[in-house]
Amino acid sequence: MSRYYTIAVDAMGGDFGPRVTVPSSIQALSRHPRLTIQLFGHQDEIHSHIRKIKPEVANRLDVIHTEEVIGMDVKPSMALRHGKGSSMHLALKQVSEEQADACVSAGNTGALMVLGRFVLKTLPGIDRPAIISAVPTLSGHSYMLDLGANVDCAAEHLLQFAIMGSVMTQAVDQIEAPTVGLLNVGQEEIKGNEQVKLASRLISEHGELNYIGYIEGDDIFRGRADVVVCDGFVGNIALKGSEGLANLIRHKVRASFRKGIYRRFLGLLAGPVLAELNRQMDPSRRNGASLLGLQGIVVKSHGGANKKCFGYALDQAVAEIEMDLPSRIRCHVENQLT
Repeated sequence: MSRYYTIAVDAMGGDFGPRVTVPSSIQALSRHPRLTIQLFGHQDEIHSHIRKIKPEVANRLDVIHTEEVIGMDVKPSMALRHGKGSSMHLALKQVSEEQADACVSAGNTGALMVLGRFVLKTLPGIDRPAIISAVPTLSGHSYMLDLGANVDCAAEHLLQFAIMGSVMTQAVDQIEAPTVGLLNVGQEEIKGNEQVKLASRLISEHGELNYIGYIEGDDIFRGRADVVVCDGFVGNIALKGSEGLANLIRHKVRASFRKGIYRRFLGLLAGPVLAELNRQMDPSRRNGASLLGLQGIVVKSHGGANKKCFGYALDQAVAEIEMDLPSRIRCHVENQLT
């Protein structure tokens, strides 16, 4: 039986703040009867978005007032210096003090990464946290990291990312030996910069990883590797590029079926197929990227997420709590990097 758990939510984070985070949190409480949510932010603004809710749900929703909010355009260094009374910082602090099992925020990614590292610290053997998320493939999905937490990475960091991504994939998808691929400009050994070449050697020499070598950008979506490893600069561009392409294809398909009566009729016949394609390609279904490598669970929602999408991030946090993901990573890192 699942245990009781608590999520600390940065209610002020994201483009829409409490307009999205509050109703989405209430919906999550209905989906997860053993969940309690703590909302951190401006008390009056949060309460203005709390509508009539059932007593059994209201009893599991706490509001903690905070005066400060970290803006989406605030530099991480400024957030570290001046954001210690913010909704984001206090939500993270709940996790560090074991008053919450996870933190979810749609706020400033750089600030969340810096504050998460400052408040929670990294796991022993991990130098930097990495952002990981599922990406769609022909066979289902793969996991890709880092997606933006670390612009510059040493080869040793990429090895750590490979271990953490492999552990998460084992836990989430029940794959005994997930395949790991290193994203590069080609599959030949002579290609890539020195950092990637050294990382490939370190990963290949690691006996616990099912390393398949270099993969290219188009291999990501073919599902050639269960775990795709890269630095945050490359990963973020690849992710945003794929999301943009998915939105372009969806727009073009819809526009094509609106050109003329005959095409509209074909569009009606193809409606169920198009709806399924739209569902599979919708990036919001994979909203909820994890900051792996911290001594606690932190899930980053897209800043522009709506209520449904923010709910996916909350569900991701619940899943990681039930898997006790940080402890699994800690155990593997201690065994594999010591």
